[in-house]
Amino acid sequence: MTVKSAIEQATKSMLDAMVPPALEGDILETLELEHDEVQELLIKLTESTSARDQKSLVTRIKKALIPHARAEEKVVYDALMALKEKDAKVDGKEGYIEHGLADQTLRSLDKLKPNTPEFKAAAKVLKELLDHHIKEEESEIWAQVRDNFTHEQRARMERDFQAAKKKVNVA
Repeated sequence: MTVKSAIEQATKSMLDAMVPPALEGDILETLELEHDEVQELLIKLTESTSARDQKSLVTRIKKALIPHARAEEKVVYDALMALKEKDAKVDGKEGYIEHGLADQTLRSLDKLKPNTPEFKAAAKVLKELLDHHIKEEESEIWAQVRDNFTHEQRARMERDFQAAKKKVNVA
């Protein structure tokens, strides 16, 4: 080992000891990315005039939304409802209810014939429901998550969220 490489190695070791490792991902960052993905799919669905594309988009929305919703309930909503704050409990319950309504609307969409007035109406309702839900969640629920959970706890929630999503079977 040369003197130069020994100095470089020692410097790197000192810096590694002084600088904390990069912070792990935050559950809120992942949720935001997934919300954006679903909202883009919903825009495409409501604007589509092709029956084939509409069917394909419903399938894509199901694959993105169902695992997201189940994991979010288990990891985020259940954690909020475990807090002593009444507002957090109400918001967690509201999230479950809105997810249930989205599930119901998505099942209806899946059964309807694409490119019909009924299908287009159900697609519009699903989009409006999720737009409302996401807007409210990103302001109210996320504020509670930031206020009540440390970055390390949110990183743990992220890991738990990813594991929970893998367990969800989308039929």
